[in-house]
Amino acid sequence: MLNRRVLKEFENLEKSGFTVNRDETDERSFTTFFYGPKDSLYEGGKWELTIYLPKDYPFKSPSVGFKNRIYHPNIDFESGTICLDALNSAWSPMFSLINIFEEFIPQLLHDCNPEDPLNIDAAKLLMEDREEYENKVRGLVKKFSLKE
Repeated sequence: MLNRRVLKEFENLEKSGFTVNRDETDERSFTTFFYGPKDSLYEGGKWELTIYLPKDYPFKSPSVGFKNRIYHPNIDFESGTICLDALNSAWSPMFSLINIFEEFIPQLLHDCNPEDPLNIDAAKLLMEDREEYENKVRGLVKKFSLKE
């Protein structure tokens, strides 16, 4: 049974325009859609994210990943796993799901960290040829983001 805090966070997500598609077989799992942040290389893209809330959430961070592919140094291109301190070592129970979708992921997409990559090819391309990296990101956003 989900606690009141989680149910309230679902409600807040929906009030902010996010859909909460709960998994019928696992109440701790859900998906939502995420749009690329304005003025980023990902603007105009749409991704489906999977979220799993551990039993001791919010004291333990949720697991969040992209279902459709996204090209970014800190996101694994194949699995969609996100490398972000706020979702791992720096997680705090003061954070909420809305922080993840309105702050943490948009900030990551605006300001990547090629020094700590999950996608080594993307990090290398960014450091060696920023223009080519930006062109590749834009092309792959068109190819892999969901259509309306």
